[in-house]
Amino acid sequence: MTSALWLVVTVLVYLLARAAYARTRLALLNPALVSIAVMIALVVATRTPYERYMTGGRLLSVWLGPAVVALGLPLALQLATIRRNALAIGVALAVGSLTGIVVAVSVAWLLGAAPPVVLSLAPRSATTPIAMVVAARLGGIPALSAVVSIVSGALGGFIGVGLLHALGVRSPLAVGLALGGAAHGLGTARAADEGPTQGATAGMAMGAVGVLTALLAPVMIAALRWFTSGR
Repeated sequence: MTSALWLVVTVLVYLLARAAYARTRLALLNPALVSIAVMIALVVATRTPYERYMTGGRLLSVWLGPAVVALGLPLALQLATIRRNALAIGVALAVGSLTGIVVAVSVAWLLGAAPPVVLSLAPRSATTPIAMVVAARLGGIPALSAVVSIVSGALGGFIGVGLLHALGVRSPLAVGLALGGAAHGLGTARAADEGPTQGATAGMAMGAVGVLTALLAPVMIAALRWFTSGR
């Protein structure tokens, strides 16, 4: 298949997935998750090298930057709500970022994971590009960090809303912050389907948690090294 054809197929798959989700509203049919799964299956089935697929895929990925910037519009529309809850939002994002790092690193360390694996899991809560850069600077494995970040986002996008509702979390603000902070891009896409407040705060949380993780992860790893060296 040519690069142009792969580009057309990718767009068609997403549009079909979007239509299926709009008709059923099933979390299992999240358009981003379905599109990823279908395109992986097609690329593997046709034995197409990833590099060849991405020759056309780059025409789509180039819009990732503008799409992220576009998240500023719904955020601006919800600015009054964010200002009223600025302190609570700041505390929640800081605690969430710290918790994500501590839990991932502690569990991996207690289970006896190799140091590069532990370092790779530290930026788990950050969106994939940030996670890869942070992992590389910590001495981890960027590819592993990317996989963990993507899987975290997929799980959050799939079960996040249902889990939050089961736990009694109904606040649109809280739902958006949780999805964006824990499941980054895919969580933000899922939050946007829930409502304007959820989508806006999820986009903000995704960016803020990425920055906080980049700042806090090296500190937490240094503390872990100090603790283990003193034992």
